[in-house]
This record gives sequence, structure tokens and C-alpha cells, in this order.
Amino acid sequence: MPRRIALVRRPSPRLAEGLVTHIERAPVDTELAFEQWEGYLRTLRAHGWETVEAAPADDCPDGVFVEDTVVMFRNVALITRSGALSRRPETAAVETELVRLGCSVNRVREPGTLDGGDVLKIGDTVYVGQGGRTDGAGVAQLRAAFEPLGARVVAVPVRKVLHLKSAVTALPDSTVVGYEPLVDAPALFPRFLPVPEEPGSHVVLLGGGKLLMAASALRTAELFSDLGYEPVPVDISEFEKLEGCVTCLSVRLRDLYT
Repeated sequence: MPRRIALVRRPSPRLAEGLVTHIERAPVDTELAFEQWEGYLRTLRAHGWETVEAAPADDCPDGVFVEDTVVMFRNVALITRSGALSRRPETAAVETELVRLGCSVNRVREPGTLDGGDVLKIGDTVYVGQGGRTDGAGVAQLRAAFEPLGARVVAVPVRKVLHLKSAVTALPDSTVVGYEPLVDAPALFPRFLPVPEEPGSHVVLLGGGKLLMAASALRTAELFSDLGYEPVPVDISEFEKLEGCVTCLSVRLRDLYT
């Protein structure tokens, strides 16, 4: 039967040194961040997700943002090559874990760059943010890897935020949601719903209409409740100081079988 796996990695002791590009740096409480990360995992497990930990990357301050290391399409993994040089060592342990889980593995090759946070999948459509950590060569390699499997790859400009999924994610009915001042091209999405605050742009689909989202997005949670969804809030305030969100703390694998 299919397994719902969330691949995660514990925060580095050097988390507070993580990269910040579009917001002002604020002090990070590493101890609190670890407690919040454990709460994130407990929430995933409580909603039917099996959590699998990649080996720690203590020398990589941003290693907890494991989503950036790989893009999944069905059971095929494309190991990324970050536009941030300091993040490239993060991928090795993730690749090892994905091989152990039975995934077919491809890799982005030089000179292309691609971050997993720049990829939003909605059904067989794969939106790829281009302009920050992901370049045209990276988009081309993603297209070469996934279009033969049935994907439709759409490049989307990203200038105002770190990653595409810093600006937009999608609801279960495929409506794209985002805080409009930070979305470069909302017209590229067939259905776009503006949300009233930046943290409300980020949701993880837990199943059954339940939406994992940041506890800081109170007004957006009310909006989603009015639409018939069930918000599941988690406090990730320390990760938000590093441009992190609920999506980038895990890689969700839905198409693996025991």
C-alpha cells in the first residue's frame, strides 16, 4: 500500500548562521527552534505521515530546510544543485536516504542550479521559479528529467522572495494561494487566491482537507476555514526568521509503496 513519508533533517547547532536574503536578520533561538522542529514532526505523525530523518548536516546551517535538496515527481528524485554554494554539501545524505527508500535518482549537473523550494507541483503541472537560486539551465534539466514522465513544466519569474514557494503554494482543489505583493506573476496560475498575510502563502496538504500552516497566519487560517478546510497550525517562528516556512522543513513523498 502507498506510504506517506516526510523526509526531514534535524536543525544544525549553527542554525542561527543560516542565509538571509530578502529580510533583515534577527536573532535565532536555536534551542527553541529545535523544540519547534520536534513539534512540526509530531504534527505530521499525528496526521498519518511517517517521518524519516536524513543524516544530520551539522556543518550546514541551512540543512534543516531539506526541501531544497531534492524535487520528487512520482518515485523519481532529482537531486538539486543550489544556487547558494554553501548549501551544496546538504544533498549527499538526502540522496543516500532516497536510494534506501527505493527512489530512482537523477542529479542536476553543472552549470545548472536548482533549489527544491522553487518547485510547486499541482497534479502533473510543475511550476519552477527562476531568478534567484534557480537558473535557466536548472529549469531545462528539470524539464528533461520530468517531462518524459508526463510532467508539464512551467517556468515562473521569482524576484521578490527567496523561492517560488516562499510566495505561493496550492490548496487541495489546485487553487494557488499567495500574498499578492510578493507574487511576481499571479496571472500565470489558472486560479489564484490572494491571502491577507505573507505566512498564509505556505500550506502543506496533510490529507482530508487539512492544511498544515504557520501559527502566525491567523487571518489566512480564518479564510481557509471559511472555504471548508481545516487549518493545522504549527509554531515555526524561529525558522521564519531565516525565510523558512512549513513547506521547506520536509520533503513529502506520496507515491512510494511498501
